[in-house]
Amino acid sequence: MECLRLRIKDLDFDNHQVLVREPKGNRERYTILPASLYVALQDHLERVYRRFLADLDQGTAPVILPFALARKYPSAPDSWIWQFVFPSRKISTDPRTGQAARHHANPSGLQKAVTRAARDAAIPKRVSCHTFRHSFATHLLESGYEIRTVQDLLGHRDLKTTMIYTHVLSRGGLAVRSPLDVPGGPRPM
Repeated sequence: MECLRLRIKDLDFDNHQVLVREPKGNRERYTILPASLYVALQDHLERVYRRFLADLDQGTAPVILPFALARKYPSAPDSWIWQFVFPSRKISTDPRTGQAARHHANPSGLQKAVTRAARDAAIPKRVSCHTFRHSFATHLLESGYEIRTVQDLLGHRDLKTTMIYTHVLSRGGLAVRSPLDVPGGPRPM
């Protein structure tokens, strides 16, 4: 849901970051926007922008805003920066206002795409959207980033929650290479 709820204004290409709003635990945070995704993301946003302009022409451009923001910023629902990065393909009716609007894409569609990609990549494990979060944390720790940095990027309140990911770093005998396997190490007689 964190991915699907992203709005255009949450992407900061200049500072290589994404603002994650309304996350689980309701603790907003900044995380990394990889430069390697810029071209693909810019192409995607161009397609979304063209759809947005078509919606404007048809009078169906308003986006659903959370809480009282629609009252606070009356022109925001028709503004590009408030549009979802991953909008729904279909216009729906906002249950609060009864107005036709575009919401974010359906979470089940994202999960199905991830499952299909894992199957196509022949990954013999269950893969979900949440798997990316675990992989992200694990790779950061394996790359030597401080656990507090990982805690901030994941939005954990308690460091103990982030510490769960350190299990990969301390696997006991599984993480230790035998001297026999080290180049230049002792050789059996």
